[in-house]
Amino acid sequence: MAVHHPTWALSYRERAANPSTGPLASYLLRLISIKKTNLSLSADVDTSAELLTLAEEVGDSICVLKTHCDIVTDWTERTAKALRDIARRKHFLIFEDRKFADIGGTVKKQYTGGYHRIATWAEITNAHILPGPAIVTALHQAASQTIAKYNTAVHTEISGPPPLPKGAAEDNEEDETPTGEVAVESPMENEDSEERRLSIKLMDRKHSVVSISTTISTRTESISPRPQPDFHPDEAFALDAPTLLARLGEAPYLRSLLLLAEMSSEGHLLTPEYSKKCVEIARQNREFVMGFIAQRSLNAEPEDNFITMTPGCQLPPPGKEGTKLGDGLGQQYNTPSKLILEQGCDIIIVGRGIVNAPNRQKEAERYREEGWKAYEERVGNKKG
Repeated sequence: MAVHHPTWALSYRERAANPSTGPLASYLLRLISIKKTNLSLSADVDTSAELLTLAEEVGDSICVLKTHCDIVTDWTERTAKALRDIARRKHFLIFEDRKFADIGGTVKKQYTGGYHRIATWAEITNAHILPGPAIVTALHQAASQTIAKYNTAVHTEISGPPPLPKGAAEDNEEDETPTGEVAVESPMENEDSEERRLSIKLMDRKHSVVSISTTISTRTESISPRPQPDFHPDEAFALDAPTLLARLGEAPYLRSLLLLAEMSSEGHLLTPEYSKKCVEIARQNREFVMGFIAQRSLNAEPEDNFITMTPGCQLPPPGKEGTKLGDGLGQQYNTPSKLILEQGCDIIIVGRGIVNAPNRQKEAERYREEGWKAYEERVGNKKG
C-alpha cells in the first residue's frame, strides 16, 4: 500500500493552521471547512447575465468560482463588481483561469491592465512555467503592487465660498469659475473607471475662488495578514455555519497563484519532469504560490502543504454509475471519489456537469455532497 503524505490525513481546518500555509490559502481552507464544500464551479458561460445568475444559483454550494472572463462577450467592470458582491455574500473565492504563459513584463500587464484588469477582482489565478520561474516573480510583483494601490485611498475636496444672495451684483462675471463641492474616496487602482469620475454638483451661483485639496491615506490592514481563527477551539463545532462564516469575515484583499502541473486532457505534454519542476518553483515561492492544478496531490516534502485543484470531474447520471465519461474533445472525466479519496486532491473543479444540468442548484449540491463524503472518508470522518 502506498505511503501518503501527512496532508492526506489532515483536515482542512488542521491544514489552515499549519505555519507553512499562506494567508489566502489558510482563509480558503477555513472557508471549505465551515461550508463543508470542496467544490469549485467552472463558469464557462458567454454573457455577464449568465455568469451572475450561475453564481447566485450555486454560490452556497461552492468554495471557489472559476471564470474565463475573456469568453464573456459583454464583460465590464460592472460585471467584476457584481461578481465580487455575490462572492462576498455567498462566501466563495474567485479564480480567473487565465493560464499565463509569457515573459515577465508581458504577464504583469496582462494581469493588472488591459480590458479585464484581473488582479483587481480575482483572488486566484494560474500560470504555466514554460517561460521559466521569472513568470512567478513577475506575477507576484504585479499582485503586490495591486494590493498596495488598494491599500492607498485618495480623498479629494473641491469647495468655494458660500453662494452669493440671489440678485447680488457680480463684479467680474467673465472671470468667474463654476464650482461646487466634491468628496471622493476610492482605491487608487480604480482611477480609470466610470465610478471614479468626480461628480460635481453646481451651486446656485458661480464663485471666483475655488480651493482643491487632496489627501492620500493608507489603510491599516497588512498586505499579507494571516486570518484570525474563526472560532475558539472549545466551541469550534458547537456553532452553526452562518455564525462561523460571520466570524471568518470577508476574504482578505490578497492574491495567490496556482501552477499548472498536470492537465486532464488526453495526450497533454506536461511530463513528469515538468510537474516536478512546478513543485520546485512552488517551494521557492510559498508566499505567493498556493498550490497546483493537477490530477493528484503533489505534496512530498514534510513542509509541503499545497492545495491541489483538479479539473475533469464529472458524476455519471443517476443509475449509470461506473460509466466512463468524456466529451469527445480529449477531456477525460473522473469522479469526486477517485480524485479526492484515491488521488489526494483537495478541490474538485466541475463545469458542464453542473452548468448544463436542468437544475443547477440541485446538481451542485449532489457534487458537493459526493466530494465531501470522499474527503471525510480520506481523513477518517474528522469534523472540518
